[in-house]
Amino acid sequence: MTGDRCRCSDRFLEQSPGCHWVVGADGIFQRVYGDAAALFGKPAAELEGRPAATAIDTDLYLVWRGRFERAFAGETVMVRERRGTGTWLITLFPMRAEGAICCAGGTAGEVTPWSSAERELRNTVLGALKAQEFDRAMASKFLHDSVGQNLTAFGLQLDLIRMDLESVQPETCARVTEIQGVLETMMEDVREYSYALNPSTVERAGLRSALDRLTARIHERFAGVLRVNVDPFLKLDPKIAVALYQIAQEAAENAVQHASCSAIEIAVKSTRTGTVLEVRDNGRGFDPSDTLRGCRGLGLLSMEHYAAQAGLDLSITSNREFGTTVKAAAVEAA
Repeated sequence: MTGDRCRCSDRFLEQSPGCHWVVGADGIFQRVYGDAAALFGKPAAELEGRPAATAIDTDLYLVWRGRFERAFAGETVMVRERRGTGTWLITLFPMRAEGAICCAGGTAGEVTPWSSAERELRNTVLGALKAQEFDRAMASKFLHDSVGQNLTAFGLQLDLIRMDLESVQPETCARVTEIQGVLETMMEDVREYSYALNPSTVERAGLRSALDRLTARIHERFAGVLRVNVDPFLKLDPKIAVALYQIAQEAAENAVQHASCSAIEIAVKSTRTGTVLEVRDNGRGFDPSDTLRGCRGLGLLSMEHYAAQAGLDLSITSNREFGTTVKAAAVEAA
């Protein structure tokens, strides 16, 4: 009877949709059931009995190794990621014998059709991002065209007053000069805030100049190394330049706030296939597909939104050893 139950369990796992597997503490696939090729690049028969380190592609193993380590540390890991044209929901969990973790179990099922509620939520978030862009642009325009110009006019009037009083009331002139100093600080703050609100700064001053302003703002609260390297011969479509700036801004802010890093590098370069932005940090990496830790927050949604608007290919590579790299590529038409 026990043998029949085991055979039924095996048939159930082999014939159920998706994929199921058990990995030992030595990293060897002990049992693999179902469609493993979609997740590991190899069918079940080529994985069973082999170490994951040699059975699957090196880059893919680096991703799975981090997940296995988390499971062996006692954590249940849930991720959702794209493989080919499908989207998979993956769960890894510790398996215990006599109270000790002996294996890591895994199960995955294809969830390509998103639920209507999730699609509506995503559309709502993206709609809010578009509305936010409009509000930021309007606020920037008000600061630049109204507040900034009025402060400039006020400064000119103070200049006239100072010249009129220079010979008759020098002590008053000194007070006017002090007021002008305060006014100049206010004008600079308004300009900086206007630039921060509106990515059209990229169109007016260029991508390199906008990135320099961005890094100057970040340096005010980031004590680590922050480098910017932009190919001086690049000629970018303004729409693409704005999107690259927005993605760089989100990636750098995420690194400062969440990565606990000591260095961030922003690079924009030309390749044979087009223009590429890379934002690298050396901080605490994460699994970009993680559904339990909230990694797919507003920052990632924003980057996906800006990339989609400009037709950019966006990818995020991250692990606990080497930090995170956000890459956005503008592929030139053949």
